[in-house]
Amino acid sequence: MSLTSPLFFAFLAAVVIAFHISESVPYRRFVLGAANAIFIASYLSNVTQVLPLLAFLGLGYASIYALYRRQSPLVLAAGVVAILCCYVFLKRFSFFEGLGQLPFPYLTIGLSYILFRILHIMVDVRSGDLTERIGPLAFFRFTCNFLCFVSGPIQRYQDFSAMDGKAAVQIDASVVYAAFSRIATGYVKFVIIAATADYAFTFVSPHLLQPSGYSFLKLCAVYATVASLYTVYLYFNFSGYMDIVIGIGTLLGQTLPENFDRPFSARSFLEFWQRWHMTLSQWFKFYLFNPLLMLLMTWLPSPALTSYLGVLAFFITFGVMGIWHGTTAVFVIYGLLMGAGASINKLWQVACTERLGKKRYRALTESTAYIYSARGLTVAYFVLALTCLWVPELPQFTTLLARLGIAGVVATFVVVAAAFGIAAFILDVVQARLRIPTLSGINGGAITRNLHLAGKMMAIVAVATLLHKAPDFVYKAF
Repeated sequence: MSLTSPLFFAFLAAVVIAFHISESVPYRRFVLGAANAIFIASYLSNVTQVLPLLAFLGLGYASIYALYRRQSPLVLAAGVVAILCCYVFLKRFSFFEGLGQLPFPYLTIGLSYILFRILHIMVDVRSGDLTERIGPLAFFRFTCNFLCFVSGPIQRYQDFSAMDGKAAVQIDASVVYAAFSRIATGYVKFVIIAATADYAFTFVSPHLLQPSGYSFLKLCAVYATVASLYTVYLYFNFSGYMDIVIGIGTLLGQTLPENFDRPFSARSFLEFWQRWHMTLSQWFKFYLFNPLLMLLMTWLPSPALTSYLGVLAFFITFGVMGIWHGTTAVFVIYGLLMGAGASINKLWQVACTERLGKKRYRALTESTAYIYSARGLTVAYFVLALTCLWVPELPQFTTLLARLGIAGVVATFVVVAAAFGIAAFILDVVQARLRIPTLSGINGGAITRNLHLAGKMMAIVAVATLLHKAPDFVYKAF
């Protein structure tokens, strides 16, 4: 069900209207559960395609139920292993092709985020952080929430349960306007900016991936252009989708967690991951990085080794994150590149603090030159690392790197870093002086705000009509 299709809008209108017909909590939970089932069914052409998903959900619920009965590390470990093995088999990872596969096509959309929700519940039940007994229908509403089904945001069950169809949903003019403004902003990002970047990327990228007689400088320029276009496409596609579902959630009494917080204003790679895909970063931090680091520090209890143990934990955490993103070896490289970026950033902070002292290092990081240099370097590293997502096959990836060489990669990195750092500085100065409003809205009276919202909607319709193709959501493939 495409986000820009008339069918989706009709489905959404029906769900919102049905939800507000009654304030009965059981009724509203029924509406939300039915909406989840209908949304999943829209992806099916045959009933057998949903059977692996149902089996995955059943295994997850059985593992959680076993933990309710006995909260032991052994039961948790057995459940986690079973869930992960099932996930790897269903996602058809290339590393495990010898395991075979099911003899019929089936739905894989949603599995990655359902995995996070199931593992989170299991760990929290085992630790005692989640004491509420989750019934099968509540489990289905949480794991298959149609707003978060395709790609999040990743939500804790405790937060979901606090507003699961609850009657206290205050809908007034200001709330409705805020919701529609957020949705419209998402469609501007999704339909206009991301789609335009995608068209440009599709036009330019073949010149890079296919053999050509480009000079060294032209090859680097094309690579920088293609990588930058894909980053623009990915960000506005993904953050636009988040704006849409968060706005819809407001109309259904659901406060979904934010997933982005101006990531390209980050002054370091570590800060970048605190702003980009935040619910994913937080999930890995709480459920993998922190426990792993504590385990390593228990094995090697030396304060001098703490930073280096953190580096190891970064590599393992981001390596797992890379494998989660895709099923081929290139995604492992992506994860290791992310781990290397986080590790280098951490070691740089430690080295500067030791050499300069906290006060001098803090003063350095607040200087204008340092801020925009750091922002440029952070974005450039991320932009080039994303090559793994748009060149997902290892032969193509290695061919591209061979054509560029180390000098080409370094030159492209420098060009992107300098270009973004300078552009960010100019944009910040202009925006501060002219007070340019953001996409999220502008201040003013009702007429001004409504005209602004109407302008967004007219632009969305015009561009969608001109392009004649509804954009797809990129993260549903991961």
